[in-house]
Amino acid sequence: SYTRLARLPPPKLQVLEVAAWIRRVVDLEKRVQVEVISGPQVQIRADGDQLDQLLINLVQNAVDAATETNGKVSIRWDMIGSHLEVRVTDEGPGIADTANLFVPFFTTKPNGSGIGLALSKQIAEAHHGTLTLLDRKERSGCIAKLQLPALLLSASAPR
Repeated sequence: SYTRLARLPPPKLQVLEVAAWIRRVVDLEKRVQVEVISGPQVQIRADGDQLDQLLINLVQNAVDAATETNGKVSIRWDMIGSHLEVRVTDEGPGIADTANLFVPFFTTKPNGSGIGLALSKQIAEAHHGTLTLLDRKERSGCIAKLQLPALLLSASAPR
């Protein structure tokens, strides 16, 4: 039933400026100020609407976690080899149940639907990328790491 519910259309690839995409999504979050750590000026070919949904889910999850501990949230991007890597980092309690992270309809939130991370992973994979979540090593919290292949049109040093 999840497949029927969340059947994504194929991505409609268009030029997407990474910095503008990240800032647009971060500006939607009103509960806490998300720190944006600028990376290189990069443009990729991707479905902006789908990537918006993916990043909104990651930022909302990070803010939900950080508000439990009065922690912070940051987002950064960089080119790692031939991949764009976007990292959303929070200072929340960390991952409670890694085995069920991407299981549709599984949630640890009282009002959660359990489809946000499953849908986000599906979007990443539709763009031939990966989405991983891992506990931070240096302190409590989580890192959501999105890697997208080099559909790179241009890159330059951060401004």
